Amino acid sequence: MRVVFMGTPDFSTGLLSEIARRGHEIIAVYTQPPRPAGRGMEPRKSPVHVLADSLGVPVFTPRSLRGAEETAQFAALEADVAVVAAYGLILPRAILDAPRYGCLNLHGSLLPRWRGAAPIQRAIMAGDEASGVGIMKMEEGLDTGPVALETRVPIGPDMTAGELHDALAAAGAELMAEALDKLGHGGLIFVPQSDEGVTYAQKIDKAEARIDWSKAAGELHDHIRGLAPFPGAFFEADLGSGAERVKVLQTRVERGAGPAGTALDDEGLIACGDGALRLLRVQRAGKSPMAFAEFARGRKVARGARLFV
Repeated sequence: MRVVFMGTPDFSTGLLSEIARRGHEIIAVYTQPPRPAGRGMEPRKSPVHVLADSLGVPVFTPRSLRGAEETAQFAALEADVAVVAAYGLILPRAILDAPRYGCLNLHGSLLPRWRGAAPIQRAIMAGDEASGVGIMKMEEGLDTGPVALETRVPIGPDMTAGELHDALAAAGAELMAEALDKLGHGGLIFVPQSDEGVTYAQKIDKAEARIDWSKAAGELHDHIRGLAPFPGAFFEADLGSGAERVKVLQTRVERGAGPAGTALDDEGLIACGDGALRLLRVQRAGKSPMAFAEFARGRKVARGARLFV
């Protein structure tokens, strides 16, 4: 199969590697342009871009695919299929129709639940007990196309978005490789999505990352692990050296009651609107993640401390 691969983050790299390993001809890779990153804010290539370079595959980084020049360039590749995984650009009709077999999308949820930009985070934040990946033939609508293959992945009660991301990426690479094998032999059958159970995974807004201690402990536990490790749920507090922002990466729901946002003991048990959360792993600004006991050394987080400003 002559494949155009379209993806950007780490989630997509395993899939690109697996397609190459299976012997498909990757004729081009489309990915987001290099973005300023790091302390020096130097342009940094996406993970998919870096991998494509190592494979010797031509890389294209258009900022849009709606222009006549971009459409003609894509069509000239004469691809059998385009494989899309977390690319980051909307594909117009001319692009969707250009490959012989159309465009296949690897989507990180069990459609029609969690269509949209942040299905991994939203599934955990909602307390879902399972997620999965599916192979969808792309249409102009937002993740509305028919689905051919799916793999279900359980979500444990303490699983983070980072852990689910890795599990879905691994399962998705195998699933898309299987789909391409079947597609080449005419054995890939697509089924329309159900009209029932549709939900939308809106992009994570920065304001959502602030921890609202007035919420129930179970809800906050899901919220925190759904944002871990990135962007990371956070609180702000003066713990002895002025106000600082602290990300919370791992928690445990425990019994406890008191004013919301107040430490109930000296070991990170924080009162919530209902119940309490034990802070297990946190991260200070500019520092590496650490156990709460290490973070608490030299900071006023003893019983009665208030984790908000």
